Amino acid sequence: MQESPQNSFNKNKSPYTFLVKPDSVEQEGYVAQAHSRTEISSHYQSPGEKPLIGKQIPENRWLLSSDISDNPSYYSQQVLVDALYNLSLEEVKWNIEADQTFRTGEKWEGVWTRDVSYSILLGLGLLEPEISKNSLRRKVKSGRIVQDTGTGGAYPVSSDRVVWALAAYEVYQVTGDQEWLAEIYPILKQSLQDDMKNVYDPTTGLVKGESSFLDWREQTYPHWMQPADIYESLTLGTCAVHYQANSILATIANELGEIEVAKEHKHLAERIKGGINKHLWVADNGYYGQYLYGRNHKILSPRAEALGEALCVLFDIAEGNKQQEVVSHTPVTPFGIPSIFPQTPHIPPYHNDGIWPFVQAFWSLAAAKAGNEVALTESLDAIYRATALFLTNKENFVAHSGDYAGTQINSNRQLWSVAGNLGMVYKVFFGLAFENDCLTFSPFVPRKYAGTKRLQGLKIRKAVLDLEIEGFGSQIQSIALDGQPLDIPQIPLTLEGPHKVKITLSNDIGPSNGVNKQQVRFAPASPVISFKDNLLTWKNQDDAARYKVLRNGEVHVQTDQTQLELTKVDNAVYQVVAINDRGDESFASEPISIFAAERVISLELEKFAGPILTDNAGYHGEGYIETSKTVNTSLSFSVEISVSGLYAMDLVYSNGNGPVNTDNRCAIRALYKEEDFVGTVVFPQRGSGNWTDWGKSNSLQLHLEKGKHRFTLSLAPFCENMNGEVNQAFLDRVRVIRID
Repeated sequence: MQESPQNSFNKNKSPYTFLVKPDSVEQEGYVAQAHSRTEISSHYQSPGEKPLIGKQIPENRWLLSSDISDNPSYYSQQVLVDALYNLSLEEVKWNIEADQTFRTGEKWEGVWTRDVSYSILLGLGLLEPEISKNSLRRKVKSGRIVQDTGTGGAYPVSSDRVVWALAAYEVYQVTGDQEWLAEIYPILKQSLQDDMKNVYDPTTGLVKGESSFLDWREQTYPHWMQPADIYESLTLGTCAVHYQANSILATIANELGEIEVAKEHKHLAERIKGGINKHLWVADNGYYGQYLYGRNHKILSPRAEALGEALCVLFDIAEGNKQQEVVSHTPVTPFGIPSIFPQTPHIPPYHNDGIWPFVQAFWSLAAAKAGNEVALTESLDAIYRATALFLTNKENFVAHSGDYAGTQINSNRQLWSVAGNLGMVYKVFFGLAFENDCLTFSPFVPRKYAGTKRLQGLKIRKAVLDLEIEGFGSQIQSIALDGQPLDIPQIPLTLEGPHKVKITLSNDIGPSNGVNKQQVRFAPASPVISFKDNLLTWKNQDDAARYKVLRNGEVHVQTDQTQLELTKVDNAVYQVVAINDRGDESFASEPISIFAAERVISLELEKFAGPILTDNAGYHGEGYIETSKTVNTSLSFSVEISVSGLYAMDLVYSNGNGPVNTDNRCAIRALYKEEDFVGTVVFPQRGSGNWTDWGKSNSLQLHLEKGKHRFTLSLAPFCENMNGEVNQAFLDRVRVIRID
């Protein structure tokens, strides 16, 4: 191959060999080598294979075949990293469709809201702002952000669509385009105001909805949780992006002179932040828990959730020393940071027992922000190791083996993995960010990655920048613009034409808090409990040393037995958690409600509306009724309360408009008591064509005085789902239970 200009820099240095030290014989054979900045050869033996002792390991090779000269070029003294940068630029090219939008990966055509948004945040907004705009526009419908994937028919069971707001604002900061700001503002405003009704929980200050990006329910939720239960969960990553989205809307509203909107959403953002730190922080662990879950008495899953942990550091939800605690205490494994920790048994690798390079990239950013060189070095190693060995930016790989073989679904050149690789250069090594119409520099170069780094031809607004960094560390010793020293590490975004920035680092890392390195671990399986003759019983779980019995969400007793006698019906909810010798907890069992009959009111809805339907078996009473965009759009019923107290209300329904795991026909209704809004009731999909599968909606809690109360279930304007045409469910009955 003829030497190209890209290969001439530092060409006399020996090739950089990237060798992962094997932990056992089964992991021998991991070698990747960069022969130039446009070529990588990889000798890769899967850890699941028998050792190829005495045999030649097959060689794979990547060779640049696309013209990437219109992108910023990168040169360093790590030849392999340079080659991986070029490989990633090429994969960006391959991920741009003919209509000038991003596809999600080799296997995944089209634009997906969360994928493209996280990709823009990691670096594609900086690299391709116009294609980013086109892609974000594709994810708007009826003036609202699209939630295009998720459990039970998408929104609002999944509610992380607001990461779109973060990406849209990133593009504005890159471009300074006021027309773009005016375009995105009403979209953000309408979407977030709908969310205030549909997913905001005023009791905790948190936000309802499935964990951001972790949208395959069996992978990260206990088996008993139905889509309505997942809607009611209050999850770390989703809450974090809602905090940031509301903060961004407040900032834009201020800039556009809408002061009351700014105040409202700034206040909401602070409430969400306060709720995260109050309800999700696990002080004994030094990081945040995964989510609050359950039904009428929610409990905290203490598992670590990697993306949410990283976002809490990056968005300053974690303040002060908490940022360092999160980075140094969150468990990481030999091949990187898993999506969750510990893992759930009997679930094949994907989100569970999986490492996602884009999550690893956000973890690198968090490690850099927290000043943790050890964590940052290991995180960079994890990203570069996987791309070099697989010769593409894979979607995910198995946490316990480091291999992509064995994952449930995977794709080459996955968009956010590509963006994460590039983002390590832009946002870690050079520390590029935007603040007050300035481009700022907060570089962090670990000692292992020391040396001269050059990023040339970076186009930002009307400027073309050549950037150079010398040395290692995170402290800037000197910075100059076109040879003139700067007092602070930033340059104005009003610059035009070519300019050069030279940064010299102090070669002083400072103290590092280290990392919490763990082998991949599996928690016990969630118990299944039953109640009969005043006896709670459950089967012994493999690896369980003891059990924690919860009563109304609080620890009632700990035992090494598999049963607990209750002396009476005490009008409470019970769950059981299995715990192993390492202290890893299972998910709690499905709640069992033990209530006296007089506490439960059941109302047949066909008594209040019609027409009465009987085609689908499994209903109670004389039949059931339909609610849709044309039938029973407003449905009223009355409840007679004999004892004042706290009550939980839910509805028994069926929705066969789609499968549990995809589509967009979750039915949504607003519940009013007299004229007062109580909350949103969701009727998620329960199986395509499966109208005889009757389940329960989410539960709403409210204080009711003795007497008669009128309720109305209404298709309010904010109850539009992502389908727009089908918003339908069959309703059987209402349950009202006194829970205090």
